[in-house]
Amino acid sequence: MDYPQENIKPYSKDGSKGEQVKQMFDHIAPTYDRLNHTLSFGIDRYWRKKAINWLRPFHPKHIMDVATGTGDFAILAYRKLQPEELIGTDISEGMMNIGQIKVKKEKLSDKISFGHEDCCTRLSYADKKFDAITVAFGIRNFENLDKGLSEMYRVLTPGGHLVILELTTPERFPIKQLFHFYSNIFIPLLGKRLSADSKAYHYLPQSIEAFPQGEIMKGIIEKAGFNDVRFKKLTFGICTLYTATKENN
Repeated sequence: MDYPQENIKPYSKDGSKGEQVKQMFDHIAPTYDRLNHTLSFGIDRYWRKKAINWLRPFHPKHIMDVATGTGDFAILAYRKLQPEELIGTDISEGMMNIGQIKVKKEKLSDKISFGHEDCCTRLSYADKKFDAITVAFGIRNFENLDKGLSEMYRVLTPGGHLVILELTTPERFPIKQLFHFYSNIFIPLLGKRLSADSKAYHYLPQSIEAFPQGEIMKGIIEKAGFNDVRFKKLTFGICTLYTATKENN
């Protein structure tokens, strides 16, 4: 099934979304962290902590952080959860190169590794390898949402857990109107000023608005085979935390 955000591409209607997203993140990698924290006023750190705190009672030992980007979530997850293995995967080598520098600076190079992967085609990992999978602010960039979720389900152990954080569109007045102004006018202007790729920050609000959210996203995750799928809106609905479990067989 096609979803609206799968047809939202950074540069052109022609060509693969996956290739364009890779190109975009390779291009903006050097300025990504500064812009990301600036645009969210630092609230993204709070959202990441909420996601990790949900995982804490399950004590996951083998974690994959999908769409890991520059590794912020992977680093925080390792610090808080102390797994035996944590692998950050991404289609953008440019973003992961920044992540590797940060991991080395944090003296975690022997704890966190990175892998060039596209879970919208096929992950290179064996079935039932990980007992937790996290995706922070990257799932809306998937070229094939159903395939991506299916691959994450495949490599997750029975009883394992999935945690997704994604930016969403608030539904209530006046936050809805304020967010629309902020995302469609302010973000592109700031992105143009601080980034070498202004199109990336036009793509951002478009992909947020087109992405399925709430009950619709819950149904999509369930369709991939997950159980006990729940979601919680954070910060007036600007972000949503989705959690799910792979049933024990």
